[in-house]
Amino acid sequence: MKIYTLDMLKSPLQGRYAATIGFFDGVHRGHRFLLDFLRGVGRERGLATLVVTFPDSPSRVLRPQSEVPLLTTADEKCRLLEQCGVDSVVLLPFTHELSSLTAFEFMEQVLRRRLGVDVLVMGYDHRFGRGGAASFADDVAYGRSLGLDVVQAPAYHFEAAAGDVVVSSSAIREVLLQGEVEKARIGLGYDFFLEGQVTGGYHVGTSLGYPTANISVPAFKLVPADGVYAVRVELDGWKGAGMLNIGHRPTLDNGTDRSVEVHIFDFHENIYSEHVRVSFVKFVRRETRFESLDALKQQLQTDEAVCRRILY
Repeated sequence: MKIYTLDMLKSPLQGRYAATIGFFDGVHRGHRFLLDFLRGVGRERGLATLVVTFPDSPSRVLRPQSEVPLLTTADEKCRLLEQCGVDSVVLLPFTHELSSLTAFEFMEQVLRRRLGVDVLVMGYDHRFGRGGAASFADDVAYGRSLGLDVVQAPAYHFEAAAGDVVVSSSAIREVLLQGEVEKARIGLGYDFFLEGQVTGGYHVGTSLGYPTANISVPAFKLVPADGVYAVRVELDGWKGAGMLNIGHRPTLDNGTDRSVEVHIFDFHENIYSEHVRVSFVKFVRRETRFESLDALKQQLQTDEAVCRRILY
């Protein structure tokens, strides 16, 4: 998959494309349905597929006070899009100038002139352009005047065996903030994950027999609710399992510092400064203050037994 940034597009893209537009945070089941439809349109018309997306959340530009946490960083999103079989991705910085373009101006200046798009695939209820004012019928008419065919993907319907699950980025964020990682998996179609560099910690876990790797999570990446989770671990091609704690470590008087630290089962290597990925399998318990380090150690032993049963 080819990835283009704005500074790489000083001249129009070469080739002919079927494209779609969106933020695609999390690249969840609904997004994948749309991307499958896009690929089908591309095959039928002999066009390569192109996703136009944004490295940062549009809401952060339009409503900077909102600080909506993201399910995926730009790099993570691109990797997920590649898994969906997309040919190319354009990372378009979302600016106030871009947000001021009408749907017609965006189609003319960006899709046709800069990217050479022949077919635009619209999500069932998606709108773009200043204020979202243009209807799908308007987009079709604008496209016709520009030589750009605009088609609409069908609505996505998903019934989860585990009960009602709304497949949207905002709904998935909400369940993760409640620690409901299994519901998030249903909506995403994969285990939610965090990844980052292993940084120095307090080394208290080592003294308790449970050394942990502290993970530095990228800014604005969503971190699930405080507590203990059973997780899968990936590290430089190696795969394993462990238990992860998110929170303020109240027994150790961690203060306001919130940490994300994983104890990897049956693993004894020094991985300081390495890149690690943890995928959430199941929530185990809320974070608790214990009366002593001995009580904490006993609970860690129980947590390990629970997590091993879940993961093995």
